[in-house]
Amino acid sequence: MVEYDSQRLDAVFQALADPTRRAMLRQLADGERKVGELAEPYAMTLAAASKHIKALERAGLVRREVRGRIHVCRLDAQPLHGGFEWLRHYERFWNQRLDDLEALLRAEDDARASTSTPPAAAPAPSPRPARRKPRP
Repeated sequence: MVEYDSQRLDAVFQALADPTRRAMLRQLADGERKVGELAEPYAMTLAAASKHIKALERAGLVRREVRGRIHVCRLDAQPLHGGFEWLRHYERFWNQRLDDLEALLRAEDDARASTSTPPAAAPAPSPRPARRKPRP
């Protein structure tokens, strides 16, 4: 297994755990944004948005630049690569397990098909007994 920087990986997954921060990253994927622009869709204060951005900065996912009085953020997707590689290790594990399960189920189906006998022909229906005529 590939060695990972545990603290960096923890920070990335912690940052991605929050839906607001994931949405902010989606916005930043389209280009840099001002803090106010990132906060706007959520009707949150600039202070609350700044807390989310700080979590993204700790993970290395966002770079903030101060231009006068304006804070501008941009995405740095490089730390996502470590999380992706970590997940890929487990993807291989689950793919192998699913392949094994599929092979087992196919073998079971093949065994049933080879041991089953075709259903016997249904017996012909017996003729109905004739109705008796009532006596006068």
